[in-house]
Amino acid sequence: MTQTTGTSRPGGRTARTREAVHAATRELLAESADGTVEIAEVAARSGVHVATIYRRWRTADGLIIDTVVAELGERSPLPATGDLRADLLDWTGRLLTDLHDPGHLAFFRAMLRAGGQAGNGLDFAEPRIGQIRATLEASGTTVLTWSDVFELILAPAYVRALLAFPMDPATEAARLVDNVLAIRAARERAEEDRKDS
Repeated sequence: MTQTTGTSRPGGRTARTREAVHAATRELLAESADGTVEIAEVAARSGVHVATIYRRWRTADGLIIDTVVAELGERSPLPATGDLRADLLDWTGRLLTDLHDPGHLAFFRAMLRAGGQAGNGLDFAEPRIGQIRATLEASGTTVLTWSDVFELILAPAYVRALLAFPMDPATEAARLVDNVLAIRAARERAEEDRKDS
């Protein structure tokens, strides 16, 4: 897979630099009318030299993607306890709650724009895909894939939010998760039927 963002060296200074650049990028995205930022603006606000930002992230789009993915991973990680319904319900409830926050949608719009400019949309989604795979594997589920979770939970949640009609976490989280579990049950029955025939 093509790496969208720059590589980093381990160590405290690298972590502090990344944190400062991400914080500045989040602030600028929140202020941006069109979901764009300029690397020079990020450098000025973060105090990190512009050459360092270009060396690590290469483009403003790569920086936006890295910032938004890191924000999502920290704010809404997927649990992987082995109880698929509980894990998905916990995560989906937090996701739907976040989608009521206009700032969250601003980040999402910026990520979509940056992902489209960067070329391969899966590059920016890879950390989230890995979390979904880990959740499915922890539960022993073999008949579902990460794309099922994208299509049955993420897609309807984000489409509704982008249309200014966000889902109610109190009622819709369980419905979305139960749709995933219904697909799992149907596929498991079909698999058993194939084995028996």
